[in-house]
Amino acid sequence: MTESIRISLKAARVNAGLKMEDVCKSLHVSKATVLNWEKGYTMPSAEKAIAMSELYRIPLENIIFYKES
Repeated sequence: MTESIRISLKAARVNAGLKMEDVCKSLHVSKATVLNWEKGYTMPSAEKAIAMSELYRIPLENIIFYKES
């Protein structure tokens, strides 16, 4: 069985070589929205989460959606 690696939204973005501005333009959202997703304050819609996994070129199930404490 292959073990999958799970990463945070910010790590996924950085690993894909994308700036926050790139994500904002591609997903048609504000920087505040992306920041809130990355910090776990809000969750992206299913549509946006799928778009992020495609943009970051990783399977959706490898992205961790978490809430910072």
